[in-house]
Amino acid sequence: MSAEKKSGVVYGTEDLLMSLCNSVSRVLNVATQSKVNYSGMVQRITKIGLKPDIGCFVLFDGGFTGLVVLNFAADTAMEIYERYMLHMGMPKSELASSHTSDEVSNIMGELMNQIVGDFTGKVRRELQTNITQNQPKMLVLNKQVMLSVDTPLDRPEMRRVTFYTEKSNIFYLELAIDRTEFIQLHEFDSSESDTDALMEQEHANQGAPSQSAADKLADEANDELLKSLGM
Repeated sequence: MSAEKKSGVVYGTEDLLMSLCNSVSRVLNVATQSKVNYSGMVQRITKIGLKPDIGCFVLFDGGFTGLVVLNFAADTAMEIYERYMLHMGMPKSELASSHTSDEVSNIMGELMNQIVGDFTGKVRRELQTNITQNQPKMLVLNKQVMLSVDTPLDRPEMRRVTFYTEKSNIFYLELAIDRTEFIQLHEFDSSESDTDALMEQEHANQGAPSQSAADKLADEANDELLKSLGM
């Protein structure tokens, strides 16, 4: 009876959201050598969008389809950027002084890429399925931009989670995914012991000659999406 009950474990939207939130905290904690926490409460929302001052989004597809958005106020973005660069050994005098700098957007986009990469790795191990991501797009905004997910998602579910940095600055994670459930049929090893191997493989793939062509295609797809949004 216990084995039968265990094999019927169900993973739903909130489980996927928690896994994504843990990826955000984990990557930013390591990258900035500071503490990033998220709220114990989650908001159920009806619209998802990019908000000032910096908004970033990434699409993923495969076992399930979704859209992830991170929205940062200027102070939050600069705190994360500065902590990351200082941790990498960059002198404070050489850091960008404004959140509108291309360098800040590039760093935030790279962190977003690492976050979603960490999440997709956990999906492979823990849910035994595969999702692929496109190249994250980071935009400096002075007004809110709503993103339509009606077309790619049949039955969208949307959530928002509040994050807090070590200096008590706030940023928001928004997630839109198809309504889905994963039901465990039998026990399997979801050990994270292969995390280092997966990261090394990811770095190797990034260094492969074919990667530049893949990035070019991803950028073209992102540009088309931005055009369709009127941006």
